[in-house]
Order: sequence, then structure tokens, then C-alpha cells
Amino acid sequence: MKRLLGVALGILTAIGGFVDIGDLVTNAVVGSRFGLSLAWVVLVGVVGICLFANMSGRVAAVSGRATFEVIRERMGARAGLANLGASFLINLMTVTAEIGGIALALQLASGVAYLLWVPVALLAVWLVIWWVKFKIMENVTGLVGLSLVVFAVALFLLKPDWGALASQIFTPSVSHEEKAGTYWYYAIALFGAAMTPYEVFFFSSGAVEEKWKVKDLAQSRLNVLLGFPLGGFLSLAIAGCAAVVLLPAGISVTTLSQVAVPVAQAGGQIALAVLIVGIVAATFGAALETTLSSGYTLAQYFGWSWGKFRRPAQAARFHMSMIVVLLAGVAVLMTGVDPILVTEYSVVFSAIALPLTYLPILIVANDPQYMGEHVNKRPVNIAGMVYLVIILVASIAAIPLMIATGAGA
Repeated sequence: MKRLLGVALGILTAIGGFVDIGDLVTNAVVGSRFGLSLAWVVLVGVVGICLFANMSGRVAAVSGRATFEVIRERMGARAGLANLGASFLINLMTVTAEIGGIALALQLASGVAYLLWVPVALLAVWLVIWWVKFKIMENVTGLVGLSLVVFAVALFLLKPDWGALASQIFTPSVSHEEKAGTYWYYAIALFGAAMTPYEVFFFSSGAVEEKWKVKDLAQSRLNVLLGFPLGGFLSLAIAGCAAVVLLPAGISVTTLSQVAVPVAQAGGQIALAVLIVGIVAATFGAALETTLSSGYTLAQYFGWSWGKFRRPAQAARFHMSMIVVLLAGVAVLMTGVDPILVTEYSVVFSAIALPLTYLPILIVANDPQYMGEHVNKRPVNIAGMVYLVIILVASIAAIPLMIATGAGA
């Protein structure tokens, strides 16, 4: 159990990044329209986030400072501001969606309209951020979020044609009913979701919260290599369930309840109950992650005191900024905007902002002034440069594909 709790930061970060409310629906949409023919994107995303999250965790452990803080110092105010602006906008959109996601999950469980649950979700997230210690927060939300493994269990219970699923994975193609542009739009959306900037900023800030040092580099790698592949595995399980049940039925996923259909069909009410618990935990964890990431980046850019290891009175601006972010997200939700739509757009905008996040991380991870002997090795730099090319292509193509496909319609 101690070893499991030791990787809770990686689990929380990965679940928040891979299976938040938007990812739940996006993966189900992809599965219901393309089967598992976009599974390769999830794999590419998992390898990429592992690569850069490992750099980010190493920067935090060696320098004793969060990655964004080092980027601000190393790259200067202008580069830091560009990074802050892009990541903060995405964080705000995602916070909005996650608060709405908690409310949607509670609506699924109770039948009460989700807008009535929004204030409850807001209060719960604020109370945890204000009162609960970081270690307890990551352990509880990370472990309860593992309930989403029910998707993998459901996939086995559905007894699919494994050969057909394998064929979709290893020989991906676009069906006659879909257009190539739509396929690539969702490919970029999945990639942006896997590589969302707040994941690495939260992970490195969490490492500082936990006071990681050079001796903890092995724990950092373990968090990365267990947490993020787990998130990718859950993404594939969600898409697989949709491919087996929803694709043959011609069901186009537009609501959270449709995401739950394959699980309910495979495991009945018990599986559905476990799923709802998992969705609440995952969206709640993602809400905590993105809210904290917003506070972290603002505080680290402006040089404020920050961290849950400090009392709120000792980091007042850090805590106040998170309250403002939460209130802004709720204000947007109360207009009646669809929280799922907000997140689907946020993952595409995330893809656009990726170069502003990952190029500075690569530069800092190679700076001996901060890293000493722990700078990147040559193979890591080669992989990092390859991924920067992929990131740049995805960033350039995102908006044209969004316009051309009507956001994947």
C-alpha cells in the first residue's frame, strides 16, 4: 500500500489529464465513430507526456523549484507571460468543464438537474483546496479515481471480437461514413488532451509540495511510468467499450449518460454505480488539479508565496486567485453552456498552446545552471526534438481543422 500511495501524484495527474469529463466523452465519441483506429494517438500522447513529465519532475527534484517558476526565471518575463496566458486560459476552460462534470455525474446518480449541483461542486472543491493536506488529497482522489477501471472490466465482460479490435488498432482506417479531416481533427484533440500543459505544471508543483529531492528521482520516474500509461489504458478502455456497443448501434455520443451505456450493459447496476463513483472522483480530481495549476502558475510567475504546505494566510494571493478561478468557472456554467463542449474545445486549444509549454521545459531540462549533472541525456533530447516537431504540426493544424470540420461535427 505504501508503494501505491507513493505514486498517487502520478495517478491523480494522469487521471485528471486522461479521463476528465471532456476526455470521457471525447474517447467515447472517437470509439463510437472510429472504433479503435485512433488508438495510436493515445500511445503517441502517453509517450510524449511521460517524456516531458519526467523532465518536469526532474527539474523540480533537482532545483527544488516548480518548472514554471524556473521557466519564468530562465526564459524571461515575456516568454513566461506567453506561457502563462496560454496555459491559464486552458486551465480556466477546464476548471469550468470539470465543475460541470462533477455536477453532470451527480445528475446521473440522482436525476436532479446538473445546474443545481454546480454550487455544491464549487463548495466541495474549495473546501478540499482550502482545508485538506496535499498528500491526503492526492491519495484519496487518485485511488478512488481508479474505479474507472470498470471500463476495462466492462470491455472484457462484453466479450468483443478481439481480432476485429486488434485490426482497428494495427491497421487504422477511416470509414466511408467519416471524412479524413474529421479523423485528423479528433487525432489532434486526443493528442492535445494527453499533452495538456496543466499536467506537467501540476506534477512539478506537486513534487515541490511533497519536497522531492535528488534522492527522489526514482520515485518521480515511477510516478510517471505508472500513472500516465494507466491514464492511457483507461482512455483506450473507454473507446473500446464505445466501439463494441455504440458503433454497431450507430449511436452518436452527445451526453455523459451515453458514455455509461456499455458499462451498464456489461455489468448492470453495480458496474454503473462503480462508474458513477469513478466519474465523480476523476472529475473532482481534475477540478482540483486544474484549479491548483491555475494558482501555481499565477503565483510562480508573479513571485507570490504558494503551496498547500503553507497556511492560507501565508499564501493569501495564491488561495484568492484559485477562488476567483472557481467563481469565474461557475459564472460561465450558470449561463447554461454545455460543460462537455467547453472541455472538447479546451483540448483543441491545448494542442495550439503546446509549443509554448514544452519548448521551455526542454530548454530548462538542459540547463546545467539548474540541473547540474542531471541535464537531459542525448537520447532524451532527440526524442524531445521529435516530439516538438509533432507538437508544432498539431498546433498549426488545429484551428484550420476545427473550422473545416465544424469542430468534428
